[in-house]
Amino acid sequence: MARALQQKVDTPQNEGKTVRPFGTKDKLGYLFGDFGNDFFFILVAAFLMVFYTDVFHLNPAAVGFLFLIARLWDAVADITWGRFIDTRKATKNGKFRPWILRMSVPLVVSGVLMFVHIPGMSDGFYLAYAYVTYIIWGTLYSTVNIPYGSMASVITADPVERTALSSWRTIGANLAGLIINVAGPMILFVDNKVDANRFLLAALIFGGLAIACYIACYKLSVERIVMDETKKPKASFGKTVKGLGKNKPLIWFLIASLVFMIVFMLIGTVNVYLFKDFFGNAKALSMVGLLQSAAVFVGLPLIKPLVSKFGKKEVASGGILLAALVYTVLFFLPNLTATQFIAVLTVGMFGYGIFNLVIWAFVTDIIDYHEYLTGLREDGTVYSIYSMARKIGQAVAGGVGGAAIAAVGYQAGAEAQTAETLQGIHALATLVPAASLLVVFLIIVFLYPLNKKRTEQLTADLAARRKA
Repeated sequence: MARALQQKVDTPQNEGKTVRPFGTKDKLGYLFGDFGNDFFFILVAAFLMVFYTDVFHLNPAAVGFLFLIARLWDAVADITWGRFIDTRKATKNGKFRPWILRMSVPLVVSGVLMFVHIPGMSDGFYLAYAYVTYIIWGTLYSTVNIPYGSMASVITADPVERTALSSWRTIGANLAGLIINVAGPMILFVDNKVDANRFLLAALIFGGLAIACYIACYKLSVERIVMDETKKPKASFGKTVKGLGKNKPLIWFLIASLVFMIVFMLIGTVNVYLFKDFFGNAKALSMVGLLQSAAVFVGLPLIKPLVSKFGKKEVASGGILLAALVYTVLFFLPNLTATQFIAVLTVGMFGYGIFNLVIWAFVTDIIDYHEYLTGLREDGTVYSIYSMARKIGQAVAGGVGGAAIAAVGYQAGAEAQTAETLQGIHALATLVPAASLLVVFLIIVFLYPLNKKRTEQLTADLAARRKA
């Protein structure tokens, strides 16, 4: 019923005519959106800290504090932008798609500026420059990412098709990750040391690719679910807040996502130091990036049949448990070579890759649940709250990551790190992810309420209500 309904719904961009059915174009369009996002997001997540410590020669704890402040500000920007979009009427080109196109160029320009190094300046200048450019980039990222993420809930109403969008979004992210994590170390490092000019070159290349991807996302996607403005309940901030407070799926998913994002970002930060210093082989990060993407592509064909049979909650929790067990094993094997470590790690990356393939479909279900509770279709607001949780996770991870690297005794610019520092880096890269992923597993299994049966019922109830 839901699938038939979403194909016939009137939309502003087709002047009341029946839109084309959900299909490959939508999946590719949504893939390109995160492909574009993650050209810079993954570059920043994986390599900006080492750029700041080894090119700007900033203290890692100071960098961690910068990340904390910037991500907390970004969380505010997400909510503000999401609420702003929900107060706008849909145009002939949709409600969310136009913003992706409008803001893509300013976003990419700000990203390139982050990696500009002016030689001979003071430490204070470099720190101030880092603050200004990084915070501007993060703010502009919200103006593209919030409409992009919100758009999934209006492309289709079908739960399985939404899972497909989530999977294709993850493919886009992993394609960007594959390029950056494999090609990045080869471009950025010269003789196992960072090179400022190479960082700028990489930013220019990835920025150009990002803009091309945003254009493809805009061209290939269709917004199908559009609320009738004449019958739409009047928006009320109080009603929205009350509905959000009653939305148990949202609350528990926010907590799980917060923990997951902290550990995911921490892994990305610490892995650079793990391979550069502990294993003495920064370019081995290329193999990690390659296998991380390969693990996701192996899991991709399994997602649809697994979700159709067991449900999103059940599949996601299984993947997280597998990853937690692998990181536990790695902690107790400190004498592995880089190659052996990567071989075992690949199994763990498959586990949280499964989780990432379905995670965005959780958000669309939560948006539906908000509509079920309140009668309000507030895609931007609900998605921005989820994005806010991710930003807070990034803030905590950035702060904790920088502080943790400093706490284990890392010395920027040193020819070699002490044995105690190397042991600390290894623990940060294994034990902390193991414990954190176990917490995520427990939350999803025991506290998140939307299992397969309840999600299907929710879809049917909303379809009946919209038809009425």
